[in-house]
Amino acid sequence: MADKYEAAVEALSGRIDNLEIRITYQDDVIERLNKVIVEQWGKLDQALWRIARLETQLREAQINTGADGHDEPPPPHY
Repeated sequence: MADKYEAAVEALSGRIDNLEIRITYQDDVIERLNKVIVEQWGKLDQALWRIARLETQLREAQINTGADGHDEPPPPHY
């Protein structure tokens, strides 16, 4: 009877060890993924800021050259 009990305890101990290893690995993966997400979010914010700045510059350039931008004569090949 004691052998069965010891075997059951050993089996459960092994399962718990495996679960602890998996949780540790998953925690590491989650942490690395979180760092990647934070980096990507920063790059996205920077890209959105640049797009907004370019839109403003384009709007200002269109205002300075006229509403339709056709103030210049067409190139000679037309």
